[in-house]
Parts: sequence; structure tokens; C-alpha cells
Amino acid sequence: MGTSLPTREKQAEEVLDRLYDEYPDTTISLRFSDRLELLVAVVLSAQCTDERVNEVTKELFDKYGTAADYAAADESELADDIYGITFHNNKAGYLKSIGQTLVKEHDGDVPDTMSALTDLKGVGRKTANVVLQHGHDVVEGVVVDTHVQRISRRLGLTDEERPEAIEPELMELFPEDDWQQSTHLFISHGRAVCTARNPDCDACVLEDICPSSKRDSNVDRASGEPWN
Repeated sequence: MGTSLPTREKQAEEVLDRLYDEYPDTTISLRFSDRLELLVAVVLSAQCTDERVNEVTKELFDKYGTAADYAAADESELADDIYGITFHNNKAGYLKSIGQTLVKEHDGDVPDTMSALTDLKGVGRKTANVVLQHGHDVVEGVVVDTHVQRISRRLGLTDEERPEAIEPELMELFPEDDWQQSTHLFISHGRAVCTARNPDCDACVLEDICPSSKRDSNVDRASGEPWN
């Protein structure tokens, strides 16, 4: 008979313990030197790789150093400056609007509350969480990006599909002191082993406690649905 899987609570504890051992130095991969750069980088990173964002922001941050710079930018020129970023035209509009709001309502500074951040154009809870955690040392929740979303479902830590619904479940399962780091652990594991289409279960430190690894090979480990 096979080994029974642990409860979600015990599993969550074991998952964190193993991932901490596997990725002891993991942290945010976006490059920034202040809160505004962090905010801009996270906005740009939506549906785009951090590597690509870091390439684009090398010159972007030299050209736009303040919220007023973004507020005064020509939107088409700004779009050209972030060309190569997914949805660069839309995100240029977001950055200009963010700059205008920061100048008008926050004296050019990046606010330190969830409500003020999510009032900014193009900023949702995930982006706000990242800015709070790494810009203000304020941890209000778990950042649920695509890696966290995928892996938490594969591990059976949640049955929810939307990040907004997954986050409160992970907040219940993970100790508050681990909320910030859990995201980086999942991201590192998602990039190295538990990839979207071809997870390497044989190399996974969580294989024996992952219900997805027990499924037949013709089952999608991300969703539990048969492969097309």
C-alpha cells in the first residue's frame, strides 16, 4: 500500500521546511534601488519574465527617476522605452497615470497602505503586496503569482483557481512569519523543477507528499484534467 498523504496543515509545514532547505537564499529577482523603481518593476512584470523586466529597466530607471518624470512623460515615448515588455502600450499608460497620482496625492512618494496602492492604475493586490513587503517591510498577505498558484494547487494546498481566493487559504496554512518568503520559495521551485508543462517530479523534493505526482502520466499535473 502507498504512503498516505498528510493533512493540509501538516503538508504545508513540511512543504515549507523542505523548500527552505532546498532554496536557502531565494529572494525577489527584480532589480530596484528604491520604492518607485520597485513599483514600476512589479507593474511591468505582470505576464512578463523578471529577466526581461530587469533588461528594460536598466535604461528606464536612468531616464525616469521620479514620479514627476513618469507623470510628465509622453505616453508613446514611454511605450517605446518599455518596448519588449508584454502589453507595453497599456503599461505605459499605467506608469504615466501612476506618476500623476503619486505627484497629486502622495507628494511623489509610493504609499504604504494596501488601499492607496490598489487605487493606482494597473496595481492589484499582488503588486501591492510585493511593494509593501519589499518597499515598506509591511507583510499583509501572500503574493500569489502564477508559480504559487500552480504549485499550491498541485500540492493540494488549495482547490481554488483564482489568486484572490488562493491567498487567504495560504495565509491560513502558513505562519505569518513565512508569508513573504513562501512566495519566493514557490517561485524558485516553479522555475527549477515544478514547471508549468513539464514538471520534473523525479527531481522534486516534494514528490512523496505531492498528490499530483501520484497521478497517471496522462493527467495534467496543474489541473488534474486529462491531457488534450
